[in-house]
Amino acid sequence: MRRPHDFHGGIYPPERKSLSNTRPLRRATIPDQLVIPLSQHIGAPAKAIVAPGEDVLGGQRLTDLAGLPVHAPTSGTIVAIEDRVIPHASGMSAPCIVIDCDGQDRWLDLEPWPDYRERDPAAVVARLHEAGIAGLGGAGFPTFRKLSSARPGQIRTLIINGTECEPYITADDILMRERARELVLGIEILAWLCEPKEILLGVEDNKPDAVRALESALTEIQTPIELVVFPTKYPSGGEKQLIEILTGQQVPTGGLPADIGILCQNVGTAVAVHDSVLLGRPLVSRITTVTGEAVTEPGNFEVLLGTPMKQLLADAGYREAPRQRLIMGGPMMGVTISSTECPVIKTTNCLLVPSAKELPANASPQACIRCGLCAEACPATLLPQQLYWYARAQDQDQLEAHQLFDCIECGACSYVCPSHIPLVQYYRASKAAIIEQRADTAKSDRARERFEARQERLEQAAAEKEAKRAARKRAAAAKALDAGGDDPIKAAIERAQARKAAQETSPASAGDAAREKIQRIEARLEKARAKLAADDGSDATITAALTKAVETTEKKLTTARAELDAANDPKEQTP
Repeated sequence: MRRPHDFHGGIYPPERKSLSNTRPLRRATIPDQLVIPLSQHIGAPAKAIVAPGEDVLGGQRLTDLAGLPVHAPTSGTIVAIEDRVIPHASGMSAPCIVIDCDGQDRWLDLEPWPDYRERDPAAVVARLHEAGIAGLGGAGFPTFRKLSSARPGQIRTLIINGTECEPYITADDILMRERARELVLGIEILAWLCEPKEILLGVEDNKPDAVRALESALTEIQTPIELVVFPTKYPSGGEKQLIEILTGQQVPTGGLPADIGILCQNVGTAVAVHDSVLLGRPLVSRITTVTGEAVTEPGNFEVLLGTPMKQLLADAGYREAPRQRLIMGGPMMGVTISSTECPVIKTTNCLLVPSAKELPANASPQACIRCGLCAEACPATLLPQQLYWYARAQDQDQLEAHQLFDCIECGACSYVCPSHIPLVQYYRASKAAIIEQRADTAKSDRARERFEARQERLEQAAAEKEAKRAARKRAAAAKALDAGGDDPIKAAIERAQARKAAQETSPASAGDAAREKIQRIEARLEKARAKLAADDGSDATITAALTKAVETTEKKLTTARAELDAANDPKEQTP
């Protein structure tokens, strides 16, 4: 039996899991309309390949494979592709596909792969991509990317996360209890893909029913999977904390679990892998906990993605009330949702609807008293107090130097702070500012690189042009020398000077030039006189200007005629 390790810090908040884990899993009502965001994961959103007016079947892919695709959870008609409010702390809107459900739940013909071991592993990973599977326990990182980035022989330990440490949430607990067999078969598929030397399934000891169900399911398979049960402590479900608990290793700062030969997957993700490979079913639903004292029938529901949260809340016996808080996630890491119209997405593991007494509003923050409790509670061994001061000062260099991005935003520091300072909010804002600055810097760097590359191309083109000109010059010189002539440049200059001298000494040429000049001046004089004749004299300034122009042109004409007479007079010609 493996002896679990411990990690630094952590807290023991009230669990409140009994509100929702005493009822069996229920199916949520299929709503009249589904709102499916194009992006429900980390990374660029996919692009819709359907259009309003199209009929779709359950399981039909609605987007391309450029991002992580989404599928129709049931049959119906596309009525719009437009911005709708999505689950986000800011209440932002984003592009969504809106489906009017027909209530018949008609599906495409699925293609199970019970013989997946006889196929190319790359083809199985591609199926996980096409099925739209993202991590169902955290930020929604695409599963196929995790598997694709692991080089053959790189993964030593495959860890399956069944911890679910956050208070109130029991979605993974009910899944392990009721779908233990599908879970272990999904783990087998993941193990076949990454070929680890060991497989560890970590579960906290506050889930005895799930542990018993898993122990029974593990006896039915040949793959050696070690079930590790360890004491409950928040946030033991964090990826890096779970790795330390099960292996005693720490992921290096700024690194990934794969850097130390470890791959982590959530139990919900493993079941989704089972469904996509062995059943051919894409990810169109998930288990979501609906809990809190504001609902009369809390529990866990298998709900179609895109279901409006108000529909799921109604299934749990909630009646909308003014100023009622709605939290997606748990009380520690969840985000407040602005509208019950928001849809359930792939990362919606819990809807918490607490009463005002159950989860009071945060007290007003006070000055930091430098007690150090936040540092003692931090599971990432950071210095939350220092990060707080640097965040307030917007000192991004010091924030990065103090490993701000190692913060998992678990909320343990805020929980223990006697001054009620919302530390995690400062950290989130600072991370966003740093990410934005990095993006601006990268954009500026790319623009500078493009400018420098253009300048280099222009300089190279100019150098090539000059080289060609010099080559032509050398070739002409060589040709002249081969013909026995003198310097070609000197000869060209002499020819030009001779032509100029000939023009200056030729009476005919001088006379022709003088006559052409007289003709031009006469034409200008005629136009000037016409303008003066047409002037009505209403503006003395204009009249004076026109008169002066005529006089000036007449003088020029007189001078030009004198030059012509001189050119025609033999006495004035040079012998």
